[in-house]
Amino acid sequence: MLSLKLKIKTEKKVLVDISFDLKNSLALVGESGSGKSLTLKAILNMLPNNLTKDMEVKSGFELNKKTVSFVPQNPFTALSPLTKISKHFTVDKEIQTKLLKMVGLDENLLDRFPCELSGGQLQRVVIALSLEKDPKLILFDEPTTALDPQTKDDILKLIKKMQKEKNFKTIFVTHDIYAAYEVCEDILVIKEGKIQEFGKMSNVISNPKNDYTKMLIKANFKSREFRA
Repeated sequence: MLSLKLKIKTEKKVLVDISFDLKNSLALVGESGSGKSLTLKAILNMLPNNLTKDMEVKSGFELNKKTVSFVPQNPFTALSPLTKISKHFTVDKEIQTKLLKMVGLDENLLDRFPCELSGGQLQRVVIALSLEKDPKLILFDEPTTALDPQTKDDILKLIKKMQKEKNFKTIFVTHDIYAAYEVCEDILVIKEGKIQEFGKMSNVISNPKNDYTKMLIKANFKSREFRA
């Protein structure tokens, strides 16, 4: 289990003040500006210079570049457009091929440029890149926002499949509770940097206690049939 206590602040204001336990997979959910991405940046040690953090972490592994990987929001800007896919990897061709097959891609894509791939293919490449160091924790920042509905569902299924096969822990940042429900066991709802609700995903979705959580669920599932 990974336990994290985090406070992010400016000189005059606290922007994020949360703590949580991560067993296997946790969705960090809230509207834009709620502090989700700031939390990921703090874990990645990528906060802007005008912000400071107080972070306490207890886990079975050290958080560093070898143990933590990151999948960003937009696959179209995540890769260098003038660099072939193979050159984005740091591992040899054999492992590159293995990683691509793992995410459902053919090895012939290694000789292509990012502009020659679809959004879904690019996101699969980014996920393959996140797996090359066999991380203990992968941070996903709105990984399906730039994708069409069918591709989005395919990527969510892929993430769930990879979780089982590679046994990494997941923090999945999103405003989309539907996406979170597909891949995460637990959910942490935040608003203005503070916890609104935390618990097992199925319990929170089927019986939310907080009005803000109720609003998010209603907005996400109004056009979908939901079964707890």
